[in-house]
Amino acid sequence: MKYFIGADHAGIDIKQYVKELFEAKGHEVIDLGPFSKERVDYPDYAQKVCQEVLKNEGSKGILICGSGIGMSMAANKFDGIRAALCHNEYSAKMAREHNDANVICLGERVSGYGMIEAIVEAWLSASFEGGRHTNRVEKINALFGSCRS
Repeated sequence: MKYFIGADHAGIDIKQYVKELFEAKGHEVIDLGPFSKERVDYPDYAQKVCQEVLKNEGSKGILICGSGIGMSMAANKFDGIRAALCHNEYSAKMAREHNDANVICLGERVSGYGMIEAIVEAWLSASFEGGRHTNRVEKINALFGSCRS
């Protein structure tokens, strides 16, 4: 599986760790930056990651900021992106199994290394269940066009 990863300055310390966790499980991870702690705007990196996920069928994204909130809000502005903010294993598992989330958002300032590792493990171990959830995901996808005027 190919993953695209991005962060802002508040998520950069844990970004390399998260990248290594995914790579250790055999996944290709493309780092879209940033590469220093210089202050940057999280919507710019959400855009980079989401555009790559949308261009590369079957790929997924990883976004990290201080809380994960800003990244998840920005990512969910993209038609076809279902970004899930995950602060624990259960939310990561449900995001994949019930919501077919294609982007995981993490908060460096709210989740320590141990929890991040557990979240990543839960995310990677889960897969979309389909069934009754398929119709719900289709409804989520359809909301984008109906919410614009």
